[in-house]
Amino acid sequence: MTLSLIAALLWLVLANLLAMLPSRDNHWRRAYFLIAVGVPLLGWVTYENGPVAGILALAAGVSILRWPVIHLGRWARRRIRG
Repeated sequence: MTLSLIAALLWLVLANLLAMLPSRDNHWRRAYFLIAVGVPLLGWVTYENGPVAGILALAAGVSILRWPVIHLGRWARRRIRG
């Protein structure tokens, strides 16, 4: 197992631990932090392990951070429709 996959698994554990803690802002600050750390990590996983591992890591990240992805999709739809 490469170092990038170990880091991705640690990111997943950290994301789950952060989700268990109470939050006043519905975890948005934590989500921003996880996104800022996760995007370069996703590139590293893809670079070291190939596109299949990158897509699997992306799917794992989206399953954890689904609400930011849903809000991004809604925002994009509003921008396209005008």
